[in-house]
Amino acid sequence: MAKVRGGFLDFDVAIATPDLMGQVGALGRVLGPRGLMPNPKTGTVTTEVGRAVGEFKAGRVEYRTDKVGNVHVRVGKASFDRADLIRNVHAVIEELSRVKPSSSKGRYLLSVTVAPTMGPGVKIDPMHAREVDDALEPAS
Repeated sequence: MAKVRGGFLDFDVAIATPDLMGQVGALGRVLGPRGLMPNPKTGTVTTEVGRAVGEFKAGRVEYRTDKVGNVHVRVGKASFDRADLIRNVHAVIEELSRVKPSSSKGRYLLSVTVAPTMGPGVKIDPMHAREVDDALEPAS
């Protein structure tokens, strides 16, 4: 906690136990704006810290929606190659299609935009994302 107070933020997720949340709450001004604050809803406040760390290391990704229905999720980093980024975008689209409520009628994903932290977004047609993913498969 002293390192985080000193400015260390070189981590992707913060996991805490419920009994330490009082102390971690003091770091809210630092962790909150960056989306790193542990939260029971996202599984980052748990008594089974080892299991949670294992899940996040294995690639568990949390996504959130804002009040108008936009979904925000990280699909990669600048160090990823093109094929990995496309596979990740495809996996997110598949996951969102899987969790579509049965009461929802019509087209569920209207548009997808991939944007870097600082730069313009690139629109992707979610209906054609699968075709691009299939085109990436190497010919044997």
